[in-house]
Amino acid sequence: MTTTDNRPPEGMYYPVSDHRMTGGEGVYLYDAEGRDYIDCAAATFNLSLGYGHPEVVAAIQKQAEQLIHVTSSFQTGPVNELVDRLVSVSPKNLTKVHLKVSSGSGANEGAIKMAQAATGKRDVITLFRSHLGQSMMMASLSGNAFRKAPFPSLLPGGLHVPDPYCFRCFYGQTPATCGMMCVDRIDDFIEFASTGQVAAVMVEPISGNGGNIVPPPGYFQRLREFCDERGIVLIFDEIQTGIGRTGHMFAADHFGVEPDAITVAKGLGGSGAQVAAILTNDRLAGLDVHHHSFTYGANVMAAAAANVTLDVIGRPGFLDNVTAVGAFVTRRLHAMQERFPQLGDVRGVGLMIGVEMVGPAGEPAVDLANAVAKRGMDHGLIIRTSRYGFGNVFKIRPPLTMTLQEAELMCDRLDALLTEVLS
Repeated sequence: MTTTDNRPPEGMYYPVSDHRMTGGEGVYLYDAEGRDYIDCAAATFNLSLGYGHPEVVAAIQKQAEQLIHVTSSFQTGPVNELVDRLVSVSPKNLTKVHLKVSSGSGANEGAIKMAQAATGKRDVITLFRSHLGQSMMMASLSGNAFRKAPFPSLLPGGLHVPDPYCFRCFYGQTPATCGMMCVDRIDDFIEFASTGQVAAVMVEPISGNGGNIVPPPGYFQRLREFCDERGIVLIFDEIQTGIGRTGHMFAADHFGVEPDAITVAKGLGGSGAQVAAILTNDRLAGLDVHHHSFTYGANVMAAAAANVTLDVIGRPGFLDNVTAVGAFVTRRLHAMQERFPQLGDVRGVGLMIGVEMVGPAGEPAVDLANAVAKRGMDHGLIIRTSRYGFGNVFKIRPPLTMTLQEAELMCDRLDALLTEVLS
């Protein structure tokens, strides 16, 4: 039985908000009382084209009338097209596309399996604050202890190293003095904390759940050289940064580096279609299909939605608008930072922006970040914070279709929210 009020069903396993949502359009989500909210989280960063993009909806409807799903042993037009499209927009060294996955976690696990099979090695290096996914393998490789606490049977072989987090440098350095220690010191971790058999480094180019950490210039070039010199596979988890979020199709393009593999999901579905992929170079090709293949992978309807999504994002001016709107939002946030010292750092690229909340001595202000998110609904904003509420960064990642006018309204609402919470 479905409830008609705002109380969640008694059988709901996980906690949910009292807000019952009934519809959405573009950057807006609507509740049962008719209130509108600008979704600064794009539905957990899934909706690159916002709610109900008409072209995505039409593609799903048309494909649903023809063929919703078929075993991935067969070819279909939408899946074939998606393979070609992803190869055409990815860094030029990535020539293969694995679509038999249906989640970011599954894509990341597949990329790791490919690296292990190709190198004959096992260990995987990830960053302290990495998220990577919710499966047992990804939870094991996550950098957050609280995500692992309930589980006694975590997978071995994970090695965590410091993030390129200049605002709170692990080594107590500044970009001018560090000499890129966050890369060079990985050798110490390999020497003293690993098996010495490292298959891969998996990184989010900009940390998703970990606090929107943007690496300093040159970090990825140094990391690419580090991996090449040691025969280590470099994997970019672009589940959140990919498909236009940074103003480029991939964050790899923004940072000017070619990883050995890129994983994508979330925004590839445009308005919520469940689709994921692993993009690899020739070195990682050849993993047998029975080693990584999932029931809903290579879904025909999802592929149709993804093709339209790539159409829209690839149109002239679309990514320029992402860059322009992101720059506008960042300028507004910097102006708010001058009035509110609790905004310790504003950082981001394109429409992947984070604001770090701090206390009087610059310490992480987790409660303040959570207060901003909690009170956001009262101001017509949906805001998420870092590290599942354990972090002190709130994130601004609306749909990529956001206009300057919508961005101005969002910033006006945010200004009023911060005034209420911080004054």
